[in-house]
Amino acid sequence: IMFQAKLTSQLTLTALKRIQHGSCCYPCLTKLSNSFHQKEGMRTNDGLRSRPIVLTRVLYSQRVIRPSVRLLQTQHNGRRSFSVSAASIVNSAPAHVQPYLRLMRLDKPIGTWLLYLPCTWSIALAAEPGQLPHLGMLTLFGVGSLVMRGAGCTINDMWDKDFDKKVSRTATRPVASGEISQMQALVFLGGQLSLGLGVLLCLNYYSIALGASSLLLVITYPLMKRITYWPQLMLGLVFNWGTLLGWSAVKGSCDWSICLPLYLSGVMWTLMYDTIYAHQDKEDDIKVGVKSTALKFQEQTKPWLSGFSVAMMSGLVVAGINANQTLPYYAVLTTVGIHLTHQIYTLDINKPEDCWKKFVSNRNLGLLLFLGIVTGSLWK
Repeated sequence: IMFQAKLTSQLTLTALKRIQHGSCCYPCLTKLSNSFHQKEGMRTNDGLRSRPIVLTRVLYSQRVIRPSVRLLQTQHNGRRSFSVSAASIVNSAPAHVQPYLRLMRLDKPIGTWLLYLPCTWSIALAAEPGQLPHLGMLTLFGVGSLVMRGAGCTINDMWDKDFDKKVSRTATRPVASGEISQMQALVFLGGQLSLGLGVLLCLNYYSIALGASSLLLVITYPLMKRITYWPQLMLGLVFNWGTLLGWSAVKGSCDWSICLPLYLSGVMWTLMYDTIYAHQDKEDDIKVGVKSTALKFQEQTKPWLSGFSVAMMSGLVVAGINANQTLPYYAVLTTVGIHLTHQIYTLDINKPEDCWKKFVSNRNLGLLLFLGIVTGSLWK
């Protein structure tokens, strides 16, 4: 233990010395290094512990670290801004709660965004001409997306426990690692589904029936990777159910001339981004024997993605025409098309980090489309 502490303190000191004597592009780190060296002479009765203690004090005195909060140093007029990450919230939770938060992927909110955004499109399209979308519905569907995405992840991890153990990226998931037992996960799932039901019961009867009808898709989706190369298609059917539900929640029932093309566009969008995501795991998928569109398309991925993007854009145009959308909507659709084209053209399917970057960029695409629908409706 004494050797580890000595080594840690020496490595920390070495790193800070390099910052001090080298050319550092982050003034806050240089300032931290200078402060550390000024206080380096401080000693406690146990000299071995002094450097880590001094470093911690310096970090706090320079406001570089705070529990659960990242302090970001900006170079705009010397101003600082706080940014609270989802992962920091999970890490600050009580230790016995953290595995459940990770089970529902609260530390990785991108999936919640991708489930929620199609709901916002539908709610915004259903707004009256010249009106903003229903804020209460947007909030309700936001809560529902968070809860049901967590339920879906719990179901997925329960089904995939044995597969996850064989893959380094998923071996640390709570069920696979044994932090949470199957029974505990099942009880937790029951709680999430109860909350989801509570959200659903806030809607009209048509929407309650429509929402309940998606539960079979939610439960069976994790099995699809075992039997077909098209699990991403099933995910698209699940993740975009909100395009139907959002409209019916506002209007009382679905206008299929608008909802159906919007739903199909969402399915094509999911096929795009989840195929990109699947390319990160293709080697592990082969190892454990599961299927995906990434393995099916292989080097022909980009032509397939191009076809999905054309189908997505076509559906959005049809939905816009049937909803009497206006110029701002179609202007934003042009930008969305450019975004999709750039994603596909610059994608490197053999670089996991690039696949992840393209995958998460779809949150911005979804937000952009929502903005286009809102401005188009206001333009009416």
